[in-house]
Amino acid sequence: MKKFSESEKSEIIELALSDHASFNNIRSIYGIGEKDVKKLMRENLKSRSYKSWRKRVREFSDRRAKYK
Repeated sequence: MKKFSESEKSEIIELALSDHASFNNIRSIYGIGEKDVKKLMRENLKSRSYKSWRKRVREFSDRRAKYK
């Protein structure tokens, strides 16, 4: 995984926490994939915050699949 400055890490985390940015958007801006975003989030968020975020992302993607 690439080395990021603290401000870049904050921006990536902010994008990932946002419901409006996808992993593809983050990849196009920062050049890192979904696995690396998850790893960055796991390393920089509290455990409970990370688990809540993953649950929300999974539920959101499950809902989207039903509407397509």
